[in-house]
Amino acid sequence: MDILLQQIINGLVLGSMYALIALGYTMVYGIINLINFAHGEVLMVGALTSWTIIGLMKDGMPNTPGWLILLIALIIACVVAATLNFVIEKVAYRPLRNSPKLAPLITAIGMSILLQTLAMIIWKPTNKAYPNLLPTDPIHVGGAVISPTQVMILSVTAFSLVVLMWLVNYTKLGRAMRATAENPRVAALMGIRPDMVISATFIIGAVLAAIAGVMYASNYGIAQHAMGFLPGLKPSPRPCSAASATSRARWSAASCWVSSRPSARATSAPSPVVCWAATTATSSRSSC
Repeated sequence: MDILLQQIINGLVLGSMYALIALGYTMVYGIINLINFAHGEVLMVGALTSWTIIGLMKDGMPNTPGWLILLIALIIACVVAATLNFVIEKVAYRPLRNSPKLAPLITAIGMSILLQTLAMIIWKPTNKAYPNLLPTDPIHVGGAVISPTQVMILSVTAFSLVVLMWLVNYTKLGRAMRATAENPRVAALMGIRPDMVISATFIIGAVLAAIAGVMYASNYGIAQHAMGFLPGLKPSPRPCSAASATSRARWSAASCWVSSRPSARATSAPSPVVCWAATTATSSRSSC
């Protein structure tokens, strides 16, 4: 029973970090149908930025409490990550918004490689020991053990999710994001600026990625230039797979509906199997 409780705690901690990463992915995908493969590198930049700030503050202000250093480093990391993601969207993705789906996809992969290379140049390709700024005394919950760092991760994730739900459901920006995700052209006719909404979405996703990066480095005690690859890769296929399945289901239902109409049979419409195969191939090319 103790092992089960410990594994539940470990799963909640790891899932909290992945939840923030996945939210950044799905927010961007839901609005512009783009899988931002550079999202993991934004996480990495946030973590390494906070590592740099922590080192500078510990040298310059050695008597500052650890939690305050971590908070200041987190805020600066969020600002740097948000600025980076805003520039990426404006420079790399916006000119390709109306291009074929393959062009922004390749651009996203290129941005990921570019950011990793720049991180190697700036921070050197070595592992950095991420300092533990919170108390290290474990907290016993039943027969399991949870550290103050893990408590911080769960608390920050819960707070971030509550703020994000409030932002999306009860603010003008949230309504604009939902309208743009539904139909950007109609949203523009109603006075919403899709470019502004998309940029705001990238900024929010970057803030979530920076928070996840700082928590990831604090939990595992290490930061390096490739740390965003696996955390960024694991949540990324979900929107693409869901979109492919959804598009195939829609096309299949449409083909069956067309083939079942009397007028369609009278005009010698193609068989449901042929129609489904052709439309599935089209949807597979356009989904991912």
